[in-house]
Amino acid sequence: MKETKKMNKKICIPLIIIASVIALIALAIALVPKLLFADYNGLPTTGPYEVAQTSAILIDDNRIETFETDGSYREVPAYFYYPVLEEGETENCPLVIFSHGAFGYYQSNTSTYMELASNGYVVISLDHPYHSFFTKDTTGKTITVDPTFIQDVMRVSDGKASETETITLSHEWMDLRLGDMNFVIDTVKEAKETAQLSETNWYVADETTGKTILDILAMTDTETIGLMGHSLGGASSVTMGRTRDDIDAVIDLDGTMLGEELAYENGEYEFYEEEYPIPLLSVNSELHHQECEEVEALYVNNVVIANAKDSQYTYFVGSAHMNFTDLPLFSPPLASMLGVGEVDPTECIMNMNEVVRNYFDYYLKGEGELTIQESY
Repeated sequence: MKETKKMNKKICIPLIIIASVIALIALAIALVPKLLFADYNGLPTTGPYEVAQTSAILIDDNRIETFETDGSYREVPAYFYYPVLEEGETENCPLVIFSHGAFGYYQSNTSTYMELASNGYVVISLDHPYHSFFTKDTTGKTITVDPTFIQDVMRVSDGKASETETITLSHEWMDLRLGDMNFVIDTVKEAKETAQLSETNWYVADETTGKTILDILAMTDTETIGLMGHSLGGASSVTMGRTRDDIDAVIDLDGTMLGEELAYENGEYEFYEEEYPIPLLSVNSELHHQECEEVEALYVNNVVIANAKDSQYTYFVGSAHMNFTDLPLFSPPLASMLGVGEVDPTECIMNMNEVVRNYFDYYLKGEGELTIQESY
């Protein structure tokens, strides 16, 4: 079923701001990372647990990597943030999957993962190769963001792509990311059920890492799952929440919900008619909030939120797009180039992390009261 809405204005909140500088920045990061990245050890956490990290690369043998021509399979790096339990201690930790924005990478919201893990969650942050700033494959080769993807995002962000082309491109981006997220969730759930890592699908550094991941999965409640992401990752999370029946709550950090736009025909957008089925929290920058108010029901996010079974909305005064990542904290020069607001970056991300934890505590753990403010 579809709902048709006439839209006089299409908002394209940049999937990342000032996309034209990304290629140069990627090169700079590869050559002189210490010039761009300050020492960053995260922020103080509020939970009772210490947090540890490990990683794996998941190999999807049902998908050929379309960015390559060698017939290789799609690889999805997965980074685990988890609470350190005392010997003999047991925990049933909800699972949270994080998807970064366009040209982002897995560490974009480290403080958020650490805060959640310290409070008894297992967080898996994904890299989406060729959408990610940079990542590595199973051979150790560095994979940088795809130049065509950069160009396409620039054209969409600048309004140079037609409405029809924007729909086509955004659906391609959604398909790639939903494929990654679906595969990771299914593979993690299978490993949890079988208590083993398939040699076909799991690439780990060594036997010790493999055992660590199995121990993590043993304490993970894979039947209680939250999704969240920034920008394009937030949009992907929203669509995932509609298309799977095992997701319990979704958080969209300043992302335009592109996957909820089904088509553009005869000057009209078509959206889902069915209500959004699970709890949804939309967190916006002040600029995004102002644009949402200007066009009201004509904007896809407003349509989804209004048509959701259970929705919450808030925005952060004085914030810009990159304030919903840790980038202003660990690379102030890069964050300044990409765009931050007047809000204090540390205060903003700490308040955002508190909102995220409160929301997931309520919907994934059934704890506490929901205290989302109208704005922060």
